[in-house]
Amino acid sequence: MKTIINKSGSLIIYPLLILLFLLFGSEEVLAQMPIKYNMVSQLPPDSLDLEYYGKKNFWRASGEVVGLNLGLWAFDRYVQHGDWSYISLHTIKENFKHGFIWDNDQLGTNTFLHPYNGNLYYNAGRANGYNFWQSELFAIGGSAMWELFMEREYPSTNDIIATPIGGTAIGEPLFRASDAVLDDRTTGWERFGREAAGFILSPIRGLNRIFTGQAWHRRNTTGHIFGKPSFAMQISTGVKMMEFQGRMRNPFVGASVQIDLEYGDRFEAKSTKPYDYFTVKAELQALKYQPMLNQLQIKGRLLSREVLDHKNSSGSIGLYQHFDFYDSDTINSLDDRVPYKLGIPASLGAGFLFRDVERRKYIFDAYFHANVILLGGILSDHYWTDERNYNWGQGFSLKCGINIVWDRKKASFSLMNEYYRLWTWKGYKQGIDLSKEDFHTLNVMGDKSAAYFNVTEARFDYQIWKHLYGTFVFKNQVRHTNYRDFPKSVSSTMDFRLMATYKF
Repeated sequence: MKTIINKSGSLIIYPLLILLFLLFGSEEVLAQMPIKYNMVSQLPPDSLDLEYYGKKNFWRASGEVVGLNLGLWAFDRYVQHGDWSYISLHTIKENFKHGFIWDNDQLGTNTFLHPYNGNLYYNAGRANGYNFWQSELFAIGGSAMWELFMEREYPSTNDIIATPIGGTAIGEPLFRASDAVLDDRTTGWERFGREAAGFILSPIRGLNRIFTGQAWHRRNTTGHIFGKPSFAMQISTGVKMMEFQGRMRNPFVGASVQIDLEYGDRFEAKSTKPYDYFTVKAELQALKYQPMLNQLQIKGRLLSREVLDHKNSSGSIGLYQHFDFYDSDTINSLDDRVPYKLGIPASLGAGFLFRDVERRKYIFDAYFHANVILLGGILSDHYWTDERNYNWGQGFSLKCGINIVWDRKKASFSLMNEYYRLWTWKGYKQGIDLSKEDFHTLNVMGDKSAAYFNVTEARFDYQIWKHLYGTFVFKNQVRHTNYRDFPKSVSSTMDFRLMATYKF
């Protein structure tokens, strides 16, 4: 799928900004920090709301998916005049005849913008009474329709994976965010503001409410199908210093904003409802030569069971969906090397969470996740074709971390490590000149190679006044790639941040 805007950095921050709107604008959420320690219990939804919004409407949901695709195609064809949008019966026939290939769009396009589009398909089902798993079928159907019918380019293997799977990782948090904002009891300007915020968070749900009249119909209950969820959030902003290959002679200095959000109870005794617990982590930056979005991660629990529930300790094991995006660009004008890029829209695995509050003076948290990567993209030093400078691959990831909070909330220290391993198994033939190949038909994952990307981060917070903390963060990113046809490549990037943090 082609995208309306190829510069994905500005669009990637869109869901982050609207999530912030939710957290500051809604009075219906209840704070929890830290979780399961002086926590306010979550309130369940009203049975009347579940009955009212639980009615399924297949034809309306399907019509919204088809209408979305037709609207995007019309924009591409008559406004953008994109060559890929000049479709006909002949191009559709050729798409079915040729089959799927690996495309050459930008990493941000393929690993965020396409999943974001999948979120719209997904929420067509969600807004019409379907549950998480059922709505995934609408995302698959919408993606397949676009790939096979709506472009004159051959259908994309990576898009048919990333769009529906990544779409659920983005779509469910946004759907739940819109649910917290909306309130069917309100009228007037308050109602207008809530409906507008809900529309921004979940456009398809907003349209659906207009089509059905729910946007102005007043009821005696809130309409919240998830009740009143608990959440914890912190926003950190300050100075960031960044260096490539460990050289501190000429560090780049700029501004950084980090957002961390935790929704739901991680130690719920038994959970079978996807995304009753999820986390979002993102970093925005203002550094010369660097993209605005440096990091975006979503981790959603699909199901879990508590395996430890003592007076002072809790533990749970579960199945989690992961969405990971890391981005950088050329460090400076004297060195044109890009240190790393990583986009993983489709990843699934097991996770173990542990908490110990044996002493009232501290809280200790730990976690470990082992995941299968169904689809991921990682920076290539050699595959530069059309808009693409990365290799597709499959593999696994390992994530672990600890967090210690002293004196309830006076100070905290966290240490985490993430290891991603990707294999690019379908490479191009040795000796081929990529500049002479037709990128529309070149069907390869990239350079045949094996690569890993490792992220280590240490963070210390100290309370200054009530919810305000001083924060120091150190992060190191290492990319290592072994190529079949080229020498191995290693890059290392360090950054230091001194920030002020507000914890909600």
